[in-house]
Amino acid sequence: MDAEEYVRRRLERGSSDPSIEKSLSEHIIAIKQADTAHASEFARAVIEEVKNTRNLTGDFFSFEPAGVHMGELGVGSRGNGDFFAHRQIARIIGKTQASVGVDEMDDAGAVSANGKYIVCTVDGMHSRLSDYPFLAGFHVTRATLRDVYVMGAHPLMLFSDIHVADDGDVAKIFDYTAGIATVGEVMGVPLVTGSTLRIGGDMVLGSRMTGCVGAVGIAEHLTARKAMQPGDVLLMTEGAGGGTIATAAIYSGFPNVVECTINLHFLVACETLLKSTVFPNIHAMTDVTNGGLRGDAFEMAETAGCRIIIDEEATRGLVEPSVQEMLEELHIDYLGVSLDALLIAAPPDSAQEICRVVESTGVAIRKIGYVEKGARESILLVDGKECDFTPRFRESAYTPVKKVVDTRVRDFEEMKKGVIHASDAAIEKKQRVLSRLQRYMKK
Repeated sequence: MDAEEYVRRRLERGSSDPSIEKSLSEHIIAIKQADTAHASEFARAVIEEVKNTRNLTGDFFSFEPAGVHMGELGVGSRGNGDFFAHRQIARIIGKTQASVGVDEMDDAGAVSANGKYIVCTVDGMHSRLSDYPFLAGFHVTRATLRDVYVMGAHPLMLFSDIHVADDGDVAKIFDYTAGIATVGEVMGVPLVTGSTLRIGGDMVLGSRMTGCVGAVGIAEHLTARKAMQPGDVLLMTEGAGGGTIATAAIYSGFPNVVECTINLHFLVACETLLKSTVFPNIHAMTDVTNGGLRGDAFEMAETAGCRIIIDEEATRGLVEPSVQEMLEELHIDYLGVSLDALLIAAPPDSAQEICRVVESTGVAIRKIGYVEKGARESILLVDGKECDFTPRFRESAYTPVKKVVDTRVRDFEEMKKGVIHASDAAIEKKQRVLSRLQRYMKK
C-alpha cells in the first residue's frame, strides 16, 4: 500500500485530517503490526508531508496528465496499448546517433565503437514473482541475456537493481541475487554492479519487490529487426516460457510446470550460433516474448517494412508439452503469450545450416514462415487461408486476475488522444529545459 498516495486521494476527496489519520493508522497496524501510538504518529507525518507538496507548481513539480491509467492502456501487458506507449517514449527521446535506437522497437540498443558495436539492454522482473525472488532473478537475467544475444552480441557483464518495500524481508535481496548469479555463472557473464533500495522509502507498506537486470555486450554483426529482408525465411526454436509461464503456472494451480522453465536452452543455442560460420548470414533475430508471436511478428514487420507470413501449423509442437498442456487447459492462446523461443530471419540457402547448428545443442527448430514485399503487416496462415495476426490490446490473459482485468477495456482511440497530448507536453518540457541548460552552457 502506498501511504502517500492514500493520503493524497483522501485529501482530494475532502476527508478531514482526523479521519485520514484514523483509517491510515488502521492500515499501518494491519501491515506493520505497530502499536496504536506509533501508527498515529506515522500517519500524521505522512499527512504533513503530503500537505507540504500540494501547492507546488512549475516544470519540476508537475506534469501534463494523459487521463489514462497504466493498466487501462495496458502498459507492460505487451499488446497494442503497450506498443503505442513505447512509441511515444521513442518520440520523446527523438533521433540519436545510436546504430540501433529505441525508435526501432528492438530488443536492445547499439552504438558503434572502434569498428564494433556496444549493445545494451535492461529487463524488468515479472511483477507477480515478487514472492518468489529466486525465480524473479533467474528469469529476468535470462531475459536480458536473450536480448543481447538476439542483437548478435556476446554478453560481457550484467548489472542489477532491486527495490523491496519497507516491510519486505531482507532475504529477498539475497534470493533474487542468487537467481541472477546462477544464470550469470553458467553463461560466464559476471554480475558487476547494481543498486538496492526500498520501494517508495518509508511510504510504501508491505513486502512487494520489483527490480531489473541489464546486460552489456559487444558485436561485430548486428542482427537487428530492421535487417530482415523480403525473401527471408523465418525459423523458430522450441520454447518453454520464462517469467510469464512461471507466473501462469503458480497462480493457476500448475506449480510443477515451473520446473520446465528453468533451463538455458535459448542462451546456449545463441552462443553456439554466434560462434558458427553461418552466423554472419543471419539477417535478424528476436525472442518471442512481447505479446507472443503475435506481438513480435507485428513489430518486426513494422520495423523492417515487410510483410510477414506465419504458418500456424508449423508453430505447433514448438511449445514444451507440459506448458502446452497447461495453456490448453487454461484456454490461453499460445501465440499471444511469451514463449521465450528464438525467431530467426535468414536467406533460404542458410536455413538448413542454421537449423543444424541449433539442433546440435539439443534445441528443436523449424521453418514457420517467410518474409515478402508488401504492407507492413503480419499474417497467420490457418489451413492455407490468410487470417489477421495483429496483436491484441493486451497479451493473452494468463492469470485469473488478468482474465477479469481484460473485460474492462476503455476505447483505445479515445485513450490514444490523451496519451499523445501527454507525450507532446513532455517533449515541450524537454525542449524548455534543454534551452535553459544550453544557454547556461554558452556563458
